[in-house]
Amino acid sequence: MTIQELIDTRLFTPVCVPKNTCIPISTPFCCDLLSIAMSRAPQGCAWVTVMANINTLAVASLTECACIILAEGTAFDETCLQKAATQNIAVFTTDMSIFDAALSLWKAGAQNTAATKNTAGVPV
Repeated sequence: MTIQELIDTRLFTPVCVPKNTCIPISTPFCCDLLSIAMSRAPQGCAWVTVMANINTLAVASLTECACIILAEGTAFDETCLQKAATQNIAVFTTDMSIFDAALSLWKAGAQNTAATKNTAGVPV
């Protein structure tokens, strides 16, 4: 599954779409603790979280997440959205719970199709 294919599913609301929508999504990744996400988020994952702040963007960039899905109605402020656009990070929102968003993504086809290690080389 790619970012464009995720957009086409209409599962989530896209709020920041990168220039390249052909980025593959490897798997859903659920985590709200930034230090854990920094060390364990698989490269190319769709990170499902409620953490809507500038540090989330930094971790997503560092770990090379394919996208961020902000669950449970959380949203980035305008400054964060501008930073996401500058960094070409895809951002989606949903009112679904973290679990339901990740499960929906999995059922839609994001099932370990690319990455098997995160950027720190840790198997996932």
